[in-house]
Amino acid sequence: MQIFEVVELSEFPYMETREVAQGQTVSDILNETSIERVYLLVDHDTKRIWTYNGPKSYFKVQIYGGILAGKLRQQLKLFYRVYPLNLYTKEDKQFQEILEKPIGGGRAKPIKKKDFPEPTPDKFVAGISVSNPKINKALEYVNQFPQPDSLIRRFMIIGGAIFTDEEITESFVKEEKITIKPVKLGRLNTGFTFFQDHNYSTRIIIKERNIQGLELFVDEKDKSPSLKIEIPLIYEEKFNKPGSINSLVKAFQIPKKLPGDIDNHDDSAN
Repeated sequence: MQIFEVVELSEFPYMETREVAQGQTVSDILNETSIERVYLLVDHDTKRIWTYNGPKSYFKVQIYGGILAGKLRQQLKLFYRVYPLNLYTKEDKQFQEILEKPIGGGRAKPIKKKDFPEPTPDKFVAGISVSNPKINKALEYVNQFPQPDSLIRRFMIIGGAIFTDEEITESFVKEEKITIKPVKLGRLNTGFTFFQDHNYSTRIIIKERNIQGLELFVDEKDKSPSLKIEIPLIYEEKFNKPGSINSLVKAFQIPKKLPGDIDNHDDSAN
């Protein structure tokens, strides 16, 4: 297994890779010391290039990692395929097998500045497109990714639709089981924002250069109420399947009394 770290540069092409040689196995590199880094792992046995984004790595460097993974694939004559290692949790069998693989040499070479063509105006783009995916397939793909540690997903946006996670009780013959499933709140109105709601951590899920969904997470210990919420009008696709306003209120966790509200109770009326 060859490992390359994604390195950010201050000038064009703004990125390159350096090969990581220290360590015996992949676990010596992918651990708590690499949470802010992005790596490319070239597995010559399976002909796979794994992208790994540390949980605290910069979004910009993650994009660079995707571009550099494509450059590595071109270098290896396209016989290799690119896969996201972040699709698996640390406890997953696939992840553990990769951690145990020995670090060694191979025919992949670091991507350097000379490997990029000279830039032309407005042409150097990451190649990510925005289009409305098929909702059910996008939901299935997004939910394959493990939830980040210590974070709770508050909202998920796919196309123009917004979802929130809700506990649903499933009845069985002998027991009841509570599962968490995404529930559609409705479609986003024009100009809808989350400003002044929470300090969200966001995650964008991309498949084959197309954005599948945008997830908004809050810290599991975040108990602060929303200070000001402007609830948008939600237009449903089918009038016989109205959205749940209770789910919307629950997702936002609107406090019973907002700062600045006037108490409607008039003692003089008694």
